[in-house]
Amino acid sequence: MDNVKKKFQSFVKSKASTASLGSEQDITHSSFGGDAVIAIHKFKEHITESHDPRIDQENIDSIEKVYFNSDDSFDSSEYELKKIESGVRQEQIEVRRALLKKQLKSVSKRVSELILENHPAYATELRRVMELQESLNVALDICTDSRSSLQNSRKEFTTASLLMLANHRKRQQLQGLMRSLRTIKTLQRTDVRLREMLEKEDYAGAIELGLECQKAATIFRHYKCISELNSKLQDTLEMIEEQLDIALSKTCNNFDEKHYSKVQHAYRLLGKTQTAMDQLHMHFASTIHNVAFTVVLGYAELCSGTGDGSFQKKQFSDLCKGLGDMYITHETFTPCLMGLCKALWGVLVNYHKTRAWHETNDGLSLSNSEGVLNDADSSADDNFNRKYVAQKLEHGRVRLWQEIQLKIRTFLLAIDLSNFKFNEFTQILNLVNRLISVGEEFSNSKSEQLQEAIHKQTQNYFHRYHSGCMEEVKMFLENEGWELCPVRPSFTIYQLQDFSFMRGVSSANHLAVRTKLFAGSDAALSATSVNDVSGVADSSTTGYFSYDSSPFDEQPDEEVQEDFLATNGDDFSSDSDADVANELKADYIDEGLDSYSRSHDPYYRKPTLSRGKSREKDKQLHSPVLTNSSLTVLRQFGKYMRMMTLLEPIAFQVITSMSQLFDFYFYTVYKRFAVNKITEEATELKPGISLKLQTTLKRLTDELQSNGSAVFHDVTSQGSSANLYLLSEKIVAMESLVYLAKQFENLQPHLEKIIPSSKRAFLQQFYSQTIMTISELRYPVYLSATDRLLNQEHIVGLINSVKWDIKEIMSQHNNYVEVILNEFQRFSKRLLEIGQHVPVSADVTAVLWQQCGRLAAQAFVEGYSCVKKCSAEGRALMQLDFQQFLLKFEKITGTRPVAGREYVETYIKAYYYPEDTLDTWVKDHKEYSSKQLVALVNCTPQLSKRVRQKLVFQIEEPDRDPKLMGNSPLVQLQNFAKKHRRDNSTSSRDNFN
Repeated sequence: MDNVKKKFQSFVKSKASTASLGSEQDITHSSFGGDAVIAIHKFKEHITESHDPRIDQENIDSIEKVYFNSDDSFDSSEYELKKIESGVRQEQIEVRRALLKKQLKSVSKRVSELILENHPAYATELRRVMELQESLNVALDICTDSRSSLQNSRKEFTTASLLMLANHRKRQQLQGLMRSLRTIKTLQRTDVRLREMLEKEDYAGAIELGLECQKAATIFRHYKCISELNSKLQDTLEMIEEQLDIALSKTCNNFDEKHYSKVQHAYRLLGKTQTAMDQLHMHFASTIHNVAFTVVLGYAELCSGTGDGSFQKKQFSDLCKGLGDMYITHETFTPCLMGLCKALWGVLVNYHKTRAWHETNDGLSLSNSEGVLNDADSSADDNFNRKYVAQKLEHGRVRLWQEIQLKIRTFLLAIDLSNFKFNEFTQILNLVNRLISVGEEFSNSKSEQLQEAIHKQTQNYFHRYHSGCMEEVKMFLENEGWELCPVRPSFTIYQLQDFSFMRGVSSANHLAVRTKLFAGSDAALSATSVNDVSGVADSSTTGYFSYDSSPFDEQPDEEVQEDFLATNGDDFSSDSDADVANELKADYIDEGLDSYSRSHDPYYRKPTLSRGKSREKDKQLHSPVLTNSSLTVLRQFGKYMRMMTLLEPIAFQVITSMSQLFDFYFYTVYKRFAVNKITEEATELKPGISLKLQTTLKRLTDELQSNGSAVFHDVTSQGSSANLYLLSEKIVAMESLVYLAKQFENLQPHLEKIIPSSKRAFLQQFYSQTIMTISELRYPVYLSATDRLLNQEHIVGLINSVKWDIKEIMSQHNNYVEVILNEFQRFSKRLLEIGQHVPVSADVTAVLWQQCGRLAAQAFVEGYSCVKKCSAEGRALMQLDFQQFLLKFEKITGTRPVAGREYVETYIKAYYYPEDTLDTWVKDHKEYSSKQLVALVNCTPQLSKRVRQKLVFQIEEPDRDPKLMGNSPLVQLQNFAKKHRRDNSTSSRDNFN
């Protein structure tokens, strides 16, 4: 097959050459060898022999596109041979050859036509070329003549002049060389001058000189000696930058305005203002670490006493981890913390001064984080640099404060502070809170890391401390003799050293209390008091950075003289009025039962004291009643207030603990003096005690009994008639509790300012359910001393011995009234004797006489219920006896109305009621016992036998359910009081009490 292809290829080539000669030999170059006109004529004759143009166009269009390829490597013969397949016949090849020949002939004819069309243009261009050749020949002749003329002029005129110019030029070059040599000599001596300027801290001058020398060295770099000098100058400039960096680092420890101005000017000359600011912040961060490590290292080496250099190899965190073990003791922890705060304060002051310098000298408003520029004429580069500096300084203070927080937090958490004394721990709180305040002013940061650390330590400490306080108060109460702790009438809790931090500060200005604690000086407090109304401190007047001294300088403790104990010459019975307020010197004092007692005490009635009372008596009534235990509780209140003021996040926990202290004292007084045989009979319904007080007592019982360590042991001894059943001790205990509640009430505004708003509901509930019910405890406490004043059986016997079925109205009361009054007269004298040693206030007197009045009313009703026969005149005599009792009882006590009056008068008046009215009356008056009601029905003459039996059955039936009617006389009297208040609203309630 290959042989066939080769033969066919040679055949095509031979045919192609023959066709080419036949079609092109008449149009070769030899055809134009003679005259051009004859050649063109022959060419035209050749063209006229062609075929139809339409056929030629069809032949051209049928040519394959590959033949139009401009690639020189294309071989048409090879292309055609590749198209031949095996088994092709010769006839097909001949047809293909004829087609290619037609196409070739049409293409050749078209090319000839194009050449003929462009021949005029060719002739024109040939003519222009001939003209150009003639012009060039003329120019060549002119140049040849000119060169010849110039050569002659050079020889005759310019040789001498150019020689003179060459000599002058050489002279100038030599002079320049001399100047260069002098400059080189100066450059060689520059190094010494630069070192002298650096020693004088003339950084800007040294940089200017160095830059000038470097510029000069660049100019003369073609000298061989300059290359070495240039390298030396570069080293010198690098040394200047190192010296600048050292000088910049000194700013972190001791800012000097002149020194810092020189450094900044030098960096500005170097064009490295941004680099300087970056380096400055690196130095501040390094300084914080160094000063913190140095302070702790110093105390660690001092406590170890070995001078071992291994401490210096430890990390700060590792050094702090050994605080509680070997490095730093509890005694040196607080001084170390103070030294640490003072050292870090110095770093902050230097940074603050640096910011102030840029604000003043760069025209920056650094309060704006964007770095607002005050100089509108500054260049774009300067503006960019200043903006960068402003943002760097603004963000840098946050970073620096984070570093300081981390150091202090690591130091605080490295030791257990729960075993520290209270004063030591509060001093630590003072330091940390003062540092937090500094951080807030410095970077507007809330110091979450420090808050978390001190909050954790405070919770641990307070848990242990509160347990110790509860044990201490328990010890005091278990050994309490309930004797009066003599204090002056002018005593207030702010005279105690524990409340000294609140002295002279109003409850509304909680910010001033915190400032006084944190600042440790009166200057900061006075500055804060300017803004008391708004409650916001002006940073321009109270800022820590406004003072030259450190806020962590150790302040001498405020001397607090606790001069409140009364001596023999100025006790509460003294005639001196120096300690008595003006309102206490009036003839009549409306003390009542305190503000909360008047509104919450169901038995309170304003006592009417005679205007002839002496001022000495007024002073007795208003001297604070305190015991050693209550004074201890007050001191703990002051410490707790101080702790919650220093660390508000645990304020709710502290207030809860304060309430526990108060509850413990409250419960102790209740268990010691309010629980006896008589009150135990009425414990099921708690008559005379409000629902709030019942709930509070039940809560205290459940809480304190669940905690075995906090349960007070009951004391069974209740005294005897010789000491009025411990009335003096009960007055001291009860009134000390009332005074404690009053102080707790006075602290309420401060507590509400500190406690979170979400927790105030607890505080309000505590005040409403516990504090406001304290005065109600007077009744069960004092009842145990007054309920035995009268011999009930003896009085009832005297009443029964009287003849009541008389026919005439008597004008003289019976003797049993005098017996009752004599008992109360003796009680009044004993009460005056007690008042010589213990302040007996109008509240106490009012409660005691109210109980005496109800005790007498109980005796009257019980006696009258035992009467078997009684006439209408006898009932009139009963009214006469009771009216005489009321009249003389009011003279003895000085109070009116008498408690229990309605209770007796209602029982006597029921004798006169008709059948239907008496039936309703018996149903409504459940305050009387079944025995008393039956006796009343049996003695009523206007009742028929059937009605009497019906009423008796109706009365005796509820006795089967003791919950519906009590048998105790106390229950009867209190039930009457409740019914009477419900029916007669406020006015009737006043009459009863």
